[in-house]
Amino acid sequence: MKMINEVTAYCPKCNKHTLHSVKLYSKKPETTLNIGKRRAERKRRGYVGKVKGAASAIKAGKRQKAILQCKECGYSVERIYGGRTKKKLEIKAK
Repeated sequence: MKMINEVTAYCPKCNKHTLHSVKLYSKKPETTLNIGKRRAERKRRGYVGKVKGAASAIKAGKRQKAILQCKECGYSVERIYGGRTKKKLEIKAK
């Protein structure tokens, strides 16, 4: 799915439609110190492979998320495009 690098969208901070720059959303790597990860490792200790938490359903596709940043005030908003899709989001110049 192709997306242009600048789009006119509503900015809740400016309270009007302004020009926004579009960036791809990229998830940050999870820390190994969070409580859920530590609990799962403790439960899995001594076993080979996965003990608990097998996926019951396969997702149809990922949600493609973009970050819109207002050119006037710099406020950032996340926006989901296309619901669940197998196509990746690409940013192209005008």
